[in-house]
Amino acid sequence: MTGTIRLLLADDQALVRGALAALLDLEPDLEVVAQVGRGDEVVAAAQSSRADVALLDVEMPGADGIEAAAALRTAVPHCRSLIVTTFGRPGYLRRAMEAGASGFVVKDTPSSELADVVRRIASGLRVVDPALAAESLASGASPLTVREAEVLEVAGTGGSISDIARRLHLSEGTVRNHLSSAIGKTGARNRSEAVSIATRQGWL
Repeated sequence: MTGTIRLLLADDQALVRGALAALLDLEPDLEVVAQVGRGDEVVAAAQSSRADVALLDVEMPGADGIEAAAALRTAVPHCRSLIVTTFGRPGYLRRAMEAGASGFVVKDTPSSELADVVRRIASGLRVVDPALAAESLASGASPLTVREAEVLEVAGTGGSISDIARRLHLSEGTVRNHLSSAIGKTGARNRSEAVSIATRQGWL
């Protein structure tokens, strides 16, 4: 790709977003053309700004960065996604790649390296933090089914079995079965510990 690379920044922390924009705007071939603080604003911002690369945080209101990357792949396929996150978790990396993200780096990546990653992604390459890639391969895929992950995620917000069942439109027996299976697969002692382990691994 030749010419200026147009960037969209999506991060719910305005201070982080502003600092990142200031650093990237120092690069002669990079231009920050849009900034949003919610994941569900990413697609519209990419369309209106004609961004080439979207730098997405993982944890945002509205939709997380991985969901935003998937939405971009469908709605704005010319805009490539780079996950830039504090949470360097193997499960997040795997999910991001499956969602169609072109890259995954942590926020403490030096600005010069980040700019180079953006250039490589804009040229059509996929770029992943090497240490995180190795950790992801070592840890393997999530052992949880989609439904087990959903039940654990809701369980993490608190509430009784009946509360979880009502929110997910499942029977209480089904919820208990999914929780029991998830606890066993994560090697946890209880559902609270299972939520903690699955979150730490990036499976939720």
